[in-house]
Amino acid sequence: MARNTNNKLPIVSATIFLTIANGGETGAQNSEERRPNILFAISDDQSFPYASAYGSSGLSTPSFDALAKEGVLFMNAFVAAPQSSPSRAAILTGRNIWQLGAAGTHGSLFPKEFQVFTDVLEDSGYAIGYTGKAWAPGNWKQSGWKRNPVGPEYNMHLLSNEKPYTGISNIDYSANFKEFMQVKEKSKPFFFWFGCHEPHRTYEYGSGVKSGKSLSDAHVPDFLPHDEIIRHDILDYNTEIEWFDKELGKMVNYLKEIGELDNTIIVVTSDNGMAFPHAKANLYEFGTHVPLLISGKMFFAGNRIIHDLVSLIDLAPTFLDMANTPIYEGITGKSLIPLLTGELQQKKIEHRDFVLTGRERHSHARPDNLGYPARAIRTGNFLYIKNYKADRWPAGDPSDGNLAESIDSKDIKPIGLGYADIDDSPTKELMIKNSFQFPDLFKKAFDKRPEEELYNIKNDPYCLVNLSEDDSYSDIKTYLGIIMEYELEKQQDPRVLGNGDIFESYPRFGLMRNFPGFKERGVFNKKYIQKNSEQ
Repeated sequence: MARNTNNKLPIVSATIFLTIANGGETGAQNSEERRPNILFAISDDQSFPYASAYGSSGLSTPSFDALAKEGVLFMNAFVAAPQSSPSRAAILTGRNIWQLGAAGTHGSLFPKEFQVFTDVLEDSGYAIGYTGKAWAPGNWKQSGWKRNPVGPEYNMHLLSNEKPYTGISNIDYSANFKEFMQVKEKSKPFFFWFGCHEPHRTYEYGSGVKSGKSLSDAHVPDFLPHDEIIRHDILDYNTEIEWFDKELGKMVNYLKEIGELDNTIIVVTSDNGMAFPHAKANLYEFGTHVPLLISGKMFFAGNRIIHDLVSLIDLAPTFLDMANTPIYEGITGKSLIPLLTGELQQKKIEHRDFVLTGRERHSHARPDNLGYPARAIRTGNFLYIKNYKADRWPAGDPSDGNLAESIDSKDIKPIGLGYADIDDSPTKELMIKNSFQFPDLFKKAFDKRPEEELYNIKNDPYCLVNLSEDDSYSDIKTYLGIIMEYELEKQQDPRVLGNGDIFESYPRFGLMRNFPGFKERGVFNKKYIQKNSEQ
């Protein structure tokens, strides 16, 4: 039986998993022959609760909703980092970002030393592949990978004239999935990664209303102004979530047509939160809290809602358990199989007491290509954040018109609006140019932050009231800080071991901006390598 030594209970192997699902009648040999297919659908920049199954207004996600009804809908699922590439690396390895070297930063390298579950599944007999966005952005070739760590690419089929809006990718996701299914060996189970580019920016402005939505239905979180421009922006974001849902539905229908749906477990989630101020690239709720469902009606009871805290690093051991494949060393995540089978609920044991999240550099948003390092611990009621460099601007430095005039390389771009860790958007532009109209919300999203933050999630789900200086919460703050520090030290986080600046040395392969200091694309910042070697 595969085991995860971090779990309070032994992990149920796929053999037992299938035996439970079939009323105790499935033997080991039969379950091995029927190892489940796995379709993993991951959107790009979608916050909880933006799916109609969660009750969010202004969008309709019938495919997601139907799968949630047949399966298990998670209410408290969190990414390891609020940025694409570190979050995806954490999913692939089952490790937290501070355990991943350069892969813990955004748009850097993916060291070959780290094992990924996709390779293990392939070695065990699974056919694997992906369409859309895999591990990205970043440079996997320079680390010695022969292909993207997710597996073989299936992006050959493109849309012709079917794009409803300009912001939609031209990749025909469902056609590429069909291609994969048609070329793979029929006898092999499959793991397929559907990496939808939506709802990543940019959006076609007004596409939400164009699709028939009403501005009054836009679910605008309280950390954003309730302005008409922002309502448009939210609805445009919703239309791209619906595109993801539509493509997912096509894949589900195809599986049904070819008779593979009953033997397929479908997992749907996102890599991080929505690309709005105070969300993506932040350790607040709308940066790390994402949708998650797992559907497999032939394998476990459906139509259930689970409130336990789970991390997406839990998916790697879960997928290996589903495939009846041993869990490799170094995984920090905990398999979700005991939750799916009801084993933990029967014993009244929670999957996790807390989840940990973190961030390092996001974009080139500060002089010398520095990041904004932070770690957080989220319990059922509270979110505690430690900002290790509170003197820096968390959203990136404000714009300086003088810098924009002195570009000395075609590879270096203007700073633009500033605050570059927030994706440019109508919402960002509105909040910067009209900050005087809503100073508190602007300060919360753009201004510098204290070293410690504490939020009562039950009373303040939008993380607007920092309780870190409230004496009545001092014991909670101290306790959470101690627990987080202990866990980070146990996991060998450089930030608590005294050599956290190693994260500043890792190269960035994306856009570089005209900030002072180091700004070479794809190059290690040797100043921080030297600094850490002396410690």
